[in-house]
Amino acid sequence: MTRLAVRKTYKLFIGGAFPRSESGRTVVVENANIARASKKDLRDAVRIARQAGAGWANATAYNRGQVLYRLAEMMEDRHAALAAACSGKAEVDRAIDRVVWYAGWADKLAQVIGSANSVAGPYFNFTVPEPTGVVGIVAPAEPALLGLVSR
Repeated sequence: MTRLAVRKTYKLFIGGAFPRSESGRTVVVENANIARASKKDLRDAVRIARQAGAGWANATAYNRGQVLYRLAEMMEDRHAALAAACSGKAEVDRAIDRVVWYAGWADKLAQVIGSANSVAGPYFNFTVPEPTGVVGIVAPAEPALLGLVSR
């Protein structure tokens, strides 16, 4: 008697949960399979990201830097697993260094990009960068981790 193959269901990661893709389709990637998101899945992801965006936008620049540095610490703790999954130790080292670099810039960005604009008149004019919304990123496949962190 021939057994029926039990196929794995690949899922998305949206809002801290693992929902199935609306279409149920998958995309074959070298050495992996990933869920193929539909337009509805994308809308759900954007909606969840917008909800989370308010908390990130209201956080202080110092706090954002701490969050990014904590990400670098977690990557360092999982260094061996990341190196095995990616292109190796050198790529993981560069990705961790890049996240630490971004963490260092988080509380300095306003001073570098923002400015006080001198104007004639009894008022004060200044420019302050602030988060404005959700961004979708298409990251290159090679180098996988460094390409994702660098975008």
